[in-house]
Amino acid sequence: MNSSDILIRKAQRGDGEVLLSLIDALANYEKLPRPDAAARQRLLQDTFGDRRRIEVFLAELAGKPVGYAIIFETYSSFLALPSLYLEDIFVLSDNRGRQVGYRLFLHCVEEAHRRGCGRMEWAVLDWNRPAIDFYERFGARQMKEWLCYRLLRADMERIIQKEH
Repeated sequence: MNSSDILIRKAQRGDGEVLLSLIDALANYEKLPRPDAAARQRLLQDTFGDRRRIEVFLAELAGKPVGYAIIFETYSSFLALPSLYLEDIFVLSDNRGRQVGYRLFLHCVEEAHRRGCGRMEWAVLDWNRPAIDFYERFGARQMKEWLCYRLLRADMERIIQKEH
C-alpha cells in the first residue's frame, strides 16, 4: 500500500460506531477506561447532533477506517484569532508506519490554516515518546512555561455548591 491509498474525510452520521470503536482503541492504548454508555451517546450527539461541539476526521486505508482526529476551535485573545485544538489523533497500531498519522495530522494543520487560525494546539502524555517524536519532526514545540490544569465535573459541582 502507498500513501495514495489513504483517504482523510469528515465523519458522517453513519460513522458513529466506527468512531466509538476507534475511541475505545485509543482508551485501550492509553490504559484508560472506555467511555460508558452515556458518554458514548454524548460523543455521537456532540459530533453529529444539532449543536455540534466537535468535528471528527476519519483516516481510511484502502477503504477501511484506521484512525481519527477530533478537533474544535478555541480563541486567542492576544492574537485575536481562533486556535484549532486537536483533542485526539489516533491510528490503530497495525496501521502505524504507513503515513496514516502523518496524513491525518497534516490534514488538521491544513484545516487550521484554511480557517485562519493563529495556532494549533494539543496535549501529549509525557510517556508517549513515539507521539512526542512525531510532533517534533514537524517542528512543534513543547510549551514549557504553561502548565496544564483541569477541573473535573465533580470539582466544578463542589465549587458551585461551596460558593452558593
